[in-house]
Amino acid sequence: MKKMKLSEICTEITDGSHNPPKGTAKSDFLMISSKNIYDDKITFEEPRYLTEEEFEKENRRTNIGLGDVLLTIVGTVGRAAVVDKNIGKITVQRSVAVLHPNKDICESRYLMYLLMAQKDYFGQEARGAAQKGIYLKQLAGTEVSVCKMSRQINIVRDLDKISALIRAGKEFVKKCGDLVKARFVEMFGDVILNSFGWKTGVISDYYQVKGGKRIPKGMGYSDEVTNHPYLRAADMKNETIIEKDIHYIDENVFQCIKKYTVKAGDVYITNVGVNLGMAGIIPNKFDGANLTENAVKLVPKTEKVMEGLFLAHYINSSGIQEYINERKMAVGVPKLAIFRIESIPIILPPKSLQNEFAIFVHQVDKLKLSVTVSLEKMETLRAALIQKYFK
Repeated sequence: MKKMKLSEICTEITDGSHNPPKGTAKSDFLMISSKNIYDDKITFEEPRYLTEEEFEKENRRTNIGLGDVLLTIVGTVGRAAVVDKNIGKITVQRSVAVLHPNKDICESRYLMYLLMAQKDYFGQEARGAAQKGIYLKQLAGTEVSVCKMSRQINIVRDLDKISALIRAGKEFVKKCGDLVKARFVEMFGDVILNSFGWKTGVISDYYQVKGGKRIPKGMGYSDEVTNHPYLRAADMKNETIIEKDIHYIDENVFQCIKKYTVKAGDVYITNVGVNLGMAGIIPNKFDGANLTENAVKLVPKTEKVMEGLFLAHYINSSGIQEYINERKMAVGVPKLAIFRIESIPIILPPKSLQNEFAIFVHQVDKLKLSVTVSLEKMETLRAALIQKYFK
């Protein structure tokens, strides 16, 4: 192993546009950001589309080609991926660095894994008030361990085997979600057209829509895990609660907002922010948790006419999501007024059919959980091997 600076193993290190152009409605020229870069994966969800003229101007700075390595350097720093196939005309924003490896010194995927090994270091070195980031000078001066090319090839081969399993697992989990959506359409038809002729109504016919509560001014989150989770819109994704970043409040704050709690099994809908309009179920673990002001819960007025999982998947269906998007307030932070939620149209298939769908979802979720646990183990193993190879 030889210690070298990144500037010594790359022919060029640059970042993307500091003043991204306005762009156009749609084109073949894409500008992506750190939100599109994951470890060993580049996505193209919600890119900025550029005119050809804008692209040519921006591309002079980055000139991204096959074998280049993209690294997130603003926000969540340290995610790295290789441009390893013909992905078309792309450039990047300031939040992404482009590293052109010197192929005589460093293999592209070796560089990617090498950068992934520096994630903690980059996190410690990141600077900035509002959003922390790594400067190009810091990046270029970072010392890393580089071995002979023959050894690089062997290391990449070993790590790629695990990465392939991780990709396959993630693809399986995604297809589980697609399977549930397909089953929903098969059982209940087009919900907007009501193609199966179910009884109809609106949410307010059967549910009270109750909003959450902001933490009182002058109070804040607890520094410790307490008995009072505070569920934010950012925690509400994929029909459930993402547990890893949950915030908590202490007893004093809880007493001020204790009327704004949720029960296990409640259906929630986010109504402010980027996740606006997404529904899910409160898990048993968060029974009695407090609810953010950026979400609402649906409380049955009388008997429960809709099974919770059916209702959540119904709201998340493409037709209802389109209905919601057409009615949100898009000036500033996106918002969906409570009266808009109350007026969402619903269908009422037989409860037995709703229950059958819920059983199917539970079965798929068990499969997903099993694969997800295996994925976590494989990612832990890969991280350990990366540290072993690049320490």
